[in-house]
Amino acid sequence: MKYKALNPQLFIQNRNRFIAQMEPNSIAIFHSNYQYSWNGDMTYKFKQNSDIFWLSGMDQEDSILVLYPDCPIPEYRACLFLVETNEMIAVWDGYKYTKKDATATSGINSIYWNGNYMQQLRPIINMADNIYLPLNENDRFSPKSPAKAIDFVHEIQKLYPLHTYKRAGKILQRLRSVKTAFELEVMKESVQISKLGWERVMKFTRPGVWEHEIEAELIHEFTRNRANGFSFEPIVASGLSACTLHYIENNKQVNDGDLVLIDCGVDYANYASDMTRCLPANGKFSSRQADVYSATLRVMKQAREKLVPGTMLMEYQKEVEGLIEDELIGLGLLTKEDIKNQDPSWPALKKYFMHGTSHFLGVDVHDSGMRYEPMEVGMTFSCEPGIYIQEEGIGVRIENQILITENGPVDMMDEVGMPVEISDIEDFMAS
Repeated sequence: MKYKALNPQLFIQNRNRFIAQMEPNSIAIFHSNYQYSWNGDMTYKFKQNSDIFWLSGMDQEDSILVLYPDCPIPEYRACLFLVETNEMIAVWDGYKYTKKDATATSGINSIYWNGNYMQQLRPIINMADNIYLPLNENDRFSPKSPAKAIDFVHEIQKLYPLHTYKRAGKILQRLRSVKTAFELEVMKESVQISKLGWERVMKFTRPGVWEHEIEAELIHEFTRNRANGFSFEPIVASGLSACTLHYIENNKQVNDGDLVLIDCGVDYANYASDMTRCLPANGKFSSRQADVYSATLRVMKQAREKLVPGTMLMEYQKEVEGLIEDELIGLGLLTKEDIKNQDPSWPALKKYFMHGTSHFLGVDVHDSGMRYEPMEVGMTFSCEPGIYIQEEGIGVRIENQILITENGPVDMMDEVGMPVEISDIEDFMAS
């Protein structure tokens, strides 16, 4: 791992929070994601399952976490099963966790090799009444590939058909959405690295560069600051391409007069940041670009103030759409008559603003959370209104990362001084 070692209390606290929600005499079992084949004897870069990382800090394939707080054998109340390592394995395959390192990372003392873990666990599982298993319950997820979590569900239910099975995801969705102080420290580092990337591309961008060159500047800055890489496939969209929400080709040359939209995030220690910024290729916003950008920024600033405890996400979305409507009228894109006569199933503003304003942030860039329950202190959300005018080749989205606190929303990107005002962007590009 590139990132600095995290405080094991992060994972100890997370486990304790999860264990407190388990029913008596229950065991929970979590697996790493598969490491997928690329071609030949190559594999894709491994990305850890978010749940097992959140609970243990294990950032390695073929890891298994077992939690059984009521187990009569103390060694199995919390234990890890890992890929066996030794000096010879290290020569061929590189570093794998030693038992000592796994304990230092996770705070778990019982570490075993995973060669026969199911046989080792058999008497332990038989003591339990309930088995908690995780699945990806993110409601934005549509399964299209094999997953260790669902495969293990089928495997263990064949072996232990008489146990009662419980959904770990139902607990984790609520717990993971509320960040501890230890988690917020990691997320702040991710945001800080995002700022460095933004400053780098403001210095680099000019007419004639290519979108993929801007992408390269970002990954350079992220990686040199110990990030794992991007937290999602980056969007670098110039001109009309910025009106395609999930434009990831990043293969066009940037023209003089283009506005460039950059939507990217940092994966630092498996915690994600998410930002969207816009900059003028030639260093100066045109009058129309400035008007659209200023309108979007006004909405973002008003929308983030609504991210407070008790807010319902769907009601909040409607309020933000009302703010966007007003700005679209001011920009001459809609009239009050358009809104009065609109189709309620597809409001007039959808031509220019067609996506959600906020999503949960954390270990995943679209993190776990209960979107139909009130917002709570400790949750982190994106705030990302946008205005997209295809006929003018202008697409603007401004996205900051907001922490909900008892004393109001805290903009984590403002905290690190990430430039967002037109004057700050133009001055930075000119300096």
